[in-house]
Amino acid sequence: MDQLLAAIALKKERLDADALCPVSREALLALQKAYDVELTYTSNAIEGNTLTLRETAELIEHGITVGGKPLRDHLEAVDHYDAVLWMRELAALATPVDESTVREMHRRIVFRSQPAIGGIYSKLLRRVAGSPVVFPNAAKVPELMKSFGERLANAQVEPAASFDSHFQLVAIHPFADGNGRTARLLMNLLLLRQRYPPVAVRPEDRKTYLDTLEHASMRET
Repeated sequence: MDQLLAAIALKKERLDADALCPVSREALLALQKAYDVELTYTSNAIEGNTLTLRETAELIEHGITVGGKPLRDHLEAVDHYDAVLWMRELAALATPVDESTVREMHRRIVFRSQPAIGGIYSKLLRRVAGSPVVFPNAAKVPELMKSFGERLANAQVEPAASFDSHFQLVAIHPFADGNGRTARLLMNLLLLRQRYPPVAVRPEDRKTYLDTLEHASMRET
């Protein structure tokens, strides 16, 4: 872990140095939009969304839908992209990141695709198919999320705190659906506030990513 954090710190130094080079606002915005589309595609693809990167871009940039693919997949893409834009706006502010932030983030992520569950803690058992991980009893979720929100508001300004917050939210799994997408967006919000670039978990890394979360969850129990 120390080696990983040291490597991240070194890359951050290089990034800050490169940031001194003049780049036009238009070029920067174009690069940011392309990456935000990629964040949307990768986060949704991890959860089984069938839209490709190209199809996600066509939908977001031109409103072009894909015949034969589920309506929900299209709605998820639009929702997530809008949530990414909101996350970037929030990252530029000094307002605290807390429990209400997480609930609002989730509400936006499922705004069109599953509006009935937006920002609402599930009162039912939550399980991931094929995983031995048992999430906390639904009755304990409000108190767990309250404590999580308090820790968020006082989290240290470092990448490790961003990654840890991602894991903690996944481990609580407070919502009926959309927990992973919310956790990844929360992680990136915290990274952006520390002037780090957001992280995309790519579909080809899905197994390693999920196995790591499962292993960490089993160690916590």
